Amino acid sequence: MKDQLEERIDHRTEEMRQVKGLPEERRDEFRKQAEKDVRGEKETYERLKSDPSVTTNS
Repeated sequence: MKDQLEERIDHRTEEMRQVKGLPEERRDEFRKQAEKDVRGEKETYERLKSDPSVTTNS
């Protein structure tokens, strides 16, 4: 069974494919970008959760 992070990456990959017209040949490219995006969001969330004084607007 997939964990929540993998499910989010899969969902983001499909969103990207739909925006670009569902090109199957670019699935790996979209998957890599989706993984980078989702992991970056997770890291930012965890950093903000651990230290609320940190902002992303600076």
